[in-house]
Amino acid sequence: MKADITLYEAAVKLIERRWPDADWATAAAVYLDDGSIATGVTLDNVNSAASLCAETGPLCQAYTTNRIVVASICVNRARGRTTDLVLAPCGVCQERLALWGPEVEVGVADSAGGQGWTSRPLRELNPHYWATAFSHSSAWPSPAEHAG
Repeated sequence: MKADITLYEAAVKLIERRWPDADWATAAAVYLDDGSIATGVTLDNVNSAASLCAETGPLCQAYTTNRIVVASICVNRARGRTTDLVLAPCGVCQERLALWGPEVEVGVADSAGGQGWTSRPLRELNPHYWATAFSHSSAWPSPAEHAG
């Protein structure tokens, strides 16, 4: 399953519901292996070190309920911009998504201006994943290997 317009719209609807008048907002949506969608928002805090990425909530929900994440998208809205931006997962979120393997699809901007977006497997974002050094098969570590 790819990051698609339905997943994008789920994140946009969450932004509109959570922050209808915000100057800046970010939300994420993930597909789980049963086809359901989990969503989350950034944790705003005056101390940015205490903030969390929007993907954190739905990823923790998936892990807690023993579901598999198959696709993820993160959407950012800013007042004055004509379109919402799809943000590729940051390095920390790539690590979190790695629990479910290199084929997890993620939304990424097509261009530097972020006007379009596409779905790509996590492996394309991180082709030289460091944790393969610890895998018994020289592939991405399995969930059991991630757990140590």
